[in-house]
Amino acid sequence: MKIAIASDHAAFALKGELARWLAEQGHEVADLGPDSEASVDYPDYGYKLAAHVAAGKAERGVALCGSGIGISIAVNRNPAVRCALVSEPLSAKLSREHNDANIIAMGARLTGSDMAKACLEAFLATPFGGDRHIRRVEKLSNPPFSREEA
Repeated sequence: MKIAIASDHAAFALKGELARWLAEQGHEVADLGPDSEASVDYPDYGYKLAAHVAAGKAERGVALCGSGIGISIAVNRNPAVRCALVSEPLSAKLSREHNDANIIAMGARLTGSDMAKACLEAFLATPFGGDRHIRRVEKLSNPPFSREEA
């Protein structure tokens, strides 16, 4: 599977570890940065990751920052992606099965390496359940209001 991964400086080390682990599992990994622990802004990398997945350059994405919150908000600004912030495998599984999430977000300061790998395993192994979930997922990308009405 083609998987893109991006982080901010707080999650730089975890990003590297997960990218290597994913490659060892046989996945093609696109590391979208950053290239060091120098301070960066998580929205820049969240937007970059979302655009990469939305363009079909990767089937799934991994978004990381200190808490996972900021980068998940940035990623979800793109209506072509569904990013789920998770901290344990059941949420990762359900994000795929019920929500057809194509990007998973985690917090490097909150989720250890082993737990992050367990979340990724569940996320990557779970297919979308389809059926009753389809209409709900379609509504996520096509909300019944515009920004002007909000």
